[in-house]
Amino acid sequence: MTGAAVGLEGLRVPDALSARVPAEQRGAGRDDVRLLVSRGTEVSHHAFRELAGQLRAGDVLVVNTSRTLAAAVDGRLCGERLVVHFSTRGDDGRWAVELRTPGTGGGGRTGATRARAGGPAGAVVRLPGGGHLVLEEPLDPAGTRLWWARVAGGDVAGLLGRHGRPIRYGYTERDQPLSAYQTVFALPSPDGSGSAEMPSAGRPFTARLVAELVSRGVQFAPIRLDTGVASAEAHEPPYPERFEVPATTARLVNAAAAGGGRIVAVGTTAVRALESAAGPGGTVRAASGWTDLVVTPRRGVRVVDGLLTGLHEPAASHLLMLEAIAGREALERGYTEAVRRLYLWHEFGDVHLVLPDETAHSPSCASNFR
Repeated sequence: MTGAAVGLEGLRVPDALSARVPAEQRGAGRDDVRLLVSRGTEVSHHAFRELAGQLRAGDVLVVNTSRTLAAAVDGRLCGERLVVHFSTRGDDGRWAVELRTPGTGGGGRTGATRARAGGPAGAVVRLPGGGHLVLEEPLDPAGTRLWWARVAGGDVAGLLGRHGRPIRYGYTERDQPLSAYQTVFALPSPDGSGSAEMPSAGRPFTARLVAELVSRGVQFAPIRLDTGVASAEAHEPPYPERFEVPATTARLVNAAAAGGGRIVAVGTTAVRALESAAGPGGTVRAASGWTDLVVTPRRGVRVVDGLLTGLHEPAASHLLMLEAIAGREALERGYTEAVRRLYLWHEFGDVHLVLPDETAHSPSCASNFR
């Protein structure tokens, strides 16, 4: 097995640990994945179906209801075949897009893609159905990957519905239907917006498991954060994304925290949204708009006590968020165990539950948690 060098003190994740197909295609269902549980540096191993046994009455799971878009569309630029990844809809109707070079799978028409520089400004990309988009300017003046573009006619939702497919990366085995990228929590948006990539931490949940958790007194609080296109090759930090924390969620989270319940975010997107709506004292308010928050160990977390998330590339910027919640030592211990026990990585893989080390709470002990 080969693997790329990664950033957690030289930890290596073998290529064979990439989940190449959804759990239901290699096992008994979506929830047929493994659950790594970290409480401080203590690690235990479970089936995801045993999640209810790791939580308690009064805990709140904060879930992302954003629906995954069929955000990859074929295009042509001056005769060159490429794939357009539609990332984020701006307030002015433009879309942030990433241009990618088609891979070799599926005759180059579908499948994984390779990184490609965007631009130049004014370039016209021909789209299926006779449409086109015009590249206007880089999203970040210092970068070339993402560009603001305007689509002729403006009906991007219709374009994606007719000609789009889910964004796919090279470690997956084959294309999957859009349904494979939707979570049980996903809700449609009136304007057709959504996430370019699946909020994958919620993928293993089933209606049956949700009902079991509710019956045991675990509560669910919805947020919405429309994820953009990740930087799969360069591991760039996230750029601004549209989010909403409803007033009902703010009230529920504040009441649960006051009553001793733990606030457990389902996915890094839920952390970003909830922390964007939290004041310095940890009180959550209703909020919506754009967030450019990047959670790091230096910034810390104000409201989130725990996190349920997939396993990330150890060079990924998301690990700064995990370190802010769990601490560096706990993060290293968990990931070392995940590799040793052959857990599966990425959006179709196994999941990691980070909870407070409550045995360490005493007047003489500092804690990473509220």
